[in-house]
Amino acid sequence: MTELRLDGRIAVVTGAGHGLGRSHALGLAARGARLVVNDTDGAAAARVVGEIRDRGGLAVSDDGDVSAEDEADALIETAVESFGRVDIVVNNAGLLRDRAFKNITVAEWDRVVGVHLRGTFLVTRAAFGHMRANGFGRIITTTSPSGLFGNFGQSNYAAAKMGVIGLTKTLAIEGAGYDITANALAPVAYTRLTEDLFPPSARENLAPERVTPLVLWLAHEDCETTGEIYSVGGGRVARVFVAEGPGAAPAEDSPEALRDCWPEVNAERPYVIPRNLSEQAGAYLRGLA
Repeated sequence: MTELRLDGRIAVVTGAGHGLGRSHALGLAARGARLVVNDTDGAAAARVVGEIRDRGGLAVSDDGDVSAEDEADALIETAVESFGRVDIVVNNAGLLRDRAFKNITVAEWDRVVGVHLRGTFLVTRAAFGHMRANGFGRIITTTSPSGLFGNFGQSNYAAAKMGVIGLTKTLAIEGAGYDITANALAPVAYTRLTEDLFPPSARENLAPERVTPLVLWLAHEDCETTGEIYSVGGGRVARVFVAEGPGAAPAEDSPEALRDCWPEVNAERPYVIPRNLSEQAGAYLRGLA
């Protein structure tokens, strides 16, 4: 089996001081990439840089807050100034402020959406122009099963993570002409953020290192897949997709007619997976022809 290498590639990983981010950074470095390791915990970022250097890799650290525009811009500039370019961005930084919706505060909402969604936007925006100019880029975002399927007490987190999916799909469309791919992963892993959700016995099976191989593949130049979402954890990888069922045309434009065909409206098969808004809207426009 030919080893997939990332020699000469420059990668930025956010939230890389612990857990998933640390695993991704170490994995990318082991395959030859040079790293900017970002974490607001500067000491943790420095430790990961030390691990990479001890193993013969090249890395620098950054302690910027990705939700702050100037610090997100500075993070990408660190990559360009240190290594000459940026090829791979892994948006992993995150935090939780769980609260039942009736009790959630604006501050708890803003902070979580700020780091997960705004942070992904700011860091990727700062890198996107460099990638376009270089004619290459691999953008990896991090969503969550909570964003895909919902979870009690996580309205802020779920909203941000679903927003990341919309951003990722649009990046895939806008980057297509420049060999820039964008994909999202929804990891199931035992980390500091999730240790209360899983029993200690799950620590090994759901180790972050079992998520990282997907990051390494999506970051590689041979992987041309773009605009997709992947659930990953415990040795399993599965594509998650947004689909549209066959739908129904009520006998008339009235709520009563909708009531009468409601099961058909909610049917799931045969489904289609639109590639973009225009393709989805085309189904309605064809009905008017």
